Amino acid sequence: MPIQRPARTNPFRYDVAVVGLGYVGLPTALALRAAGQRVVGMEISSERIAEIRAGSADLLDSDRARLLGALEDGDAFRMTTEPADSATARVVLVCVPTPIDHHLAPDLEALRAACRSVVEHAVPGQTLVLTSTTYVGCTRDFLVEPLRERGLEPGRDVFVSFAPERIDPGNERHVQKQVPRVVGGVTAECVRRTTELLEGCASYVHPVSSVEAAELTKLYENTFRAVNISMANEFADISRGMGLDITEVIDAAATKPYGFMPFYPGPGVGGHCIPCDPHYLLWQLRGDRISSPLIETAMTQVASRPSKVVQRLVEVLAADGKALGKARILVVGVSYKPGVADVRESPALEIIDRMRDAGASVSFTDDLVDSILVRGGRMSSVRPADPSEWDAVLVHTLHPGVDHAWLTDAPVVLDATYRLNEVAHRSVL
Repeated sequence: MPIQRPARTNPFRYDVAVVGLGYVGLPTALALRAAGQRVVGMEISSERIAEIRAGSADLLDSDRARLLGALEDGDAFRMTTEPADSATARVVLVCVPTPIDHHLAPDLEALRAACRSVVEHAVPGQTLVLTSTTYVGCTRDFLVEPLRERGLEPGRDVFVSFAPERIDPGNERHVQKQVPRVVGGVTAECVRRTTELLEGCASYVHPVSSVEAAELTKLYENTFRAVNISMANEFADISRGMGLDITEVIDAAATKPYGFMPFYPGPGVGGHCIPCDPHYLLWQLRGDRISSPLIETAMTQVASRPSKVVQRLVEVLAADGKALGKARILVVGVSYKPGVADVRESPALEIIDRMRDAGASVSFTDDLVDSILVRGGRMSSVRPADPSEWDAVLVHTLHPGVDHAWLTDAPVVLDATYRLNEVAHRSVL
């Protein structure tokens, strides 16, 4: 394909193209627009674009206000399904999902397709930035080498960096403007150009020596969280066996001003980062025959947590003279964390499947999630009118601002959040 060379004056219509308008891409596009950049958002799903235009995308209140303003900005904020439009932007950010498959191996289909399209339409003078979490070396495999095959030399004709996303869905305390970003580039000029863009929507930009260092930084961040959550869950089991309140213990430990960071137990971990990202590292390490027993053990514990929830529910029901196979169970909250409607990798989905497989009749209630897809079909949220109609209530996620006082009237409550101190008859996970 012949290389298209931009005009010398004002070659680009947009400052930045954001490829992928999901849980990372859309807030990123809105932050860049709020920083004064002209933005084109690129999305393969026309349904997703319609959802965004309708204002029904799951966003922080601050981002929702930004979206309303951006949709009134005319051509300064545009959304498109046309891949070739990436050629109209000075900087292209790739923000697509990088999940894992059923074998816990990286599913790189979306990332490979997005990078292939960006490379195909790349023009001299552009800066291409990968933000999706991936394995070490992916930026070179998916961008640097394909660009060279097109005759575009990174660091001279085009500029390539890896700047891992740092989005905390549903958390107004960690808005993008207050969070630092890490950037690793193929050359120093690549880092400079990427920094120039990101410093308008980050507290500051921290450069590292290579794209590989930036890639491993992201994997380290989320593996750190997975290992510590795994330990918190283990200490929760230990504390229950000793008749102690794990939340009290963690809060007490957190008074130490150095050498400690609090992590809290729960029914498991969800979302894209913790259940998935460490497996990108483990997959690569297995290929290189490098042992990582601590990480492997932590991820095994993470994966086993939903089954432990079900087993604990069996114990709680048995103490009440009931069997799970004949029980009516209500799950409170199915999103993977409070304050979001996101059910990606939510432990609730596996927990519900396991309870239904055991013969239980299961329903759920969630003020933010209307329906979920589980084995056997789609389930819709219910409004619990009479808590006594359930043999047990499993509390999975507590959304802020939602009244849960009715739980005091439920006959059996298993609190997998460790936060329902006001429910005297509850059992903890």
